[in-house]
Order: sequence, then structure tokens, then C-alpha cells
Amino acid sequence: MKTIYSVLAFLPAMFLAGCNNDEPINSPDEDEGVMKISAVYPTVASRASDSGFDSGDKIGIYVTEYNDETASPLQISGNWANNVGATFDGSSSWATDKKIYWSDNTVDVYGYYPYMTPTSIDNHSWSVALDQSTAATDAQLSGYEASDFLWAKTSGCTQSNETVALEFKHSCSKLIVQLVKGSNYVGDFPEVAELYIHNVVAEARIDFTTGAVFKDTYADPTTIKARMVEPGRFEAIIVPQRIDSRRPFLELVSGGISYLVEDTFNFKAGVQHTISYTISTSPEQLEIEIDGEVTGGEW
Repeated sequence: MKTIYSVLAFLPAMFLAGCNNDEPINSPDEDEGVMKISAVYPTVASRASDSGFDSGDKIGIYVTEYNDETASPLQISGNWANNVGATFDGSSSWATDKKIYWSDNTVDVYGYYPYMTPTSIDNHSWSVALDQSTAATDAQLSGYEASDFLWAKTSGCTQSNETVALEFKHSCSKLIVQLVKGSNYVGDFPEVAELYIHNVVAEARIDFTTGAVFKDTYADPTTIKARMVEPGRFEAIIVPQRIDSRRPFLELVSGGISYLVEDTFNFKAGVQHTISYTISTSPEQLEIEIDGEVTGGEW
């Protein structure tokens, strides 16, 4: 058997002592040349948490490289960075699944939320949740949050920027239904009530190059259950679309009574629509009033 001796055992004691000093050892900066990301939520008011992005939220990032002064088109693969996940720490930092190093060339940075695995860069199949009243768990987003597709793009970035700020916008339409008491409605709004949006298409296609979400023309209309924010107020995320023919539209189910209204509607991309729904003790006595629109910049 060969005896293997430690080399250090034969080093002069003086040399070893010389290695133990208080002088800093120069080591390469592991984050040198690494792109840092910051993300700005459109507004905090649209989140259930009312705090913008929450700890654990995950966005997807694509980076495309310029050829001289010409921007390269975003592709499903072959970009400078392809669908890299970045998770928020709840404070101010985003940790990417793998480091994105700066190119020597100018780049464009794309971001979207929530994170998914796109199968097409300009025609990805997606849908909003049919039940947006479901609560979030450790494993998944709430039905409402999973339906709120956000998109951002920052163009012409170079390493001198250090941090790329992605300002997200809403790509879908938001519906708010506010109940109003009629002249003969007595008491408070019930804490247990359900609101349904009928005859809307939930299936959609996403274009990650522009952030556009458009209705799947081959999908059938369905019913979406809204989330109740508080008694008398409901919210839902809807794929942008127009309901041209008058048909069952909103249905409130409360206290064993179903309040149903028929109407047409135009759900616009990036727009928040507010409907005042006046109810009475009789389901036959209904009034509906559509308030002004709020653009994506305020939603």
C-alpha cells in the first residue's frame, strides 16, 4: 500500500504563517456582467394583496440581441435569453433561475407574468380561469391572479443600464360589478353571494412579441365565476372580446334568488369596466348602469 503524505505537512511553518494575514484576497465578482431586473406592477390596487408583486411571484424573461443597430425579432428559441424565470423576494430583488449575462451588443428585454411555458411566441394557447373565486395556495395562484396576464418590454438596453426596469401593463380586460341597493332593498348585502358572467369566451391566444391577448375564434362561449372582493363588489378578468347580440350576461345568485340580466358588451384590452348593478327584493326589478372606463395605466 502506498502512503500518501500531505504536501502541507512539509511546508515551512514560516510560509504557512505568511498565508494567514489580514490582507484582502482579490477574487472575481461573480455578478460582474450579470443583468439585474426590476419589475413595476401596473398598480397595486388590482392585486388581492394590494401590494404589487408579492413574494414568490414569478415572471418570464426573454432577451434579444441587436445586429449592429437592427433589433432581432423575438423567437420561441435562439434568443440571447429564452424564457428565464425570475422570482420576487418580496422586497426589491428578482432572482433569475439562471444568470443572464449582458451581451456586448444592445438588447431588448421582454417580460411577462404569470410564468408559463410558451409553445408559440406569437400564437400561444392560453385561457383565463373559469372560477376566479378560488384562493391562492402555496402551489398555485388564485383563479383571479392566474388570469391577469401582464406584459412588458424595455428596448435598447446596454450594460451601462446595470438594471433593466420592466414596466408591466395589463393585456386583458377587467370587469368590476358593484351592487347598488334599490329603493325597496332592505338590509346589507349578503356575505355569501355569487356572480357569473355568461356567454364569454375564456380561451385566448397570446402574442409575446407585443403582449396582445386575443380571443380564440374557434372556442365556444362559457361562464366565468367572478371573485367577491367584499359584499356587494365583484371582479373578474375577461379575454378582450365583443358580445354583439343581446343574451344572458350577468347573473347574481344570492339568498336563493337569481338576478339575471341580458345585455351586449365590449371588453377592451387593458381597460377596466365598472358596472353598477341595482337590485331589489324582486329578481324581475333590475337596473344596470355601465360607468366610465379606466385605462390600463390606472388599473
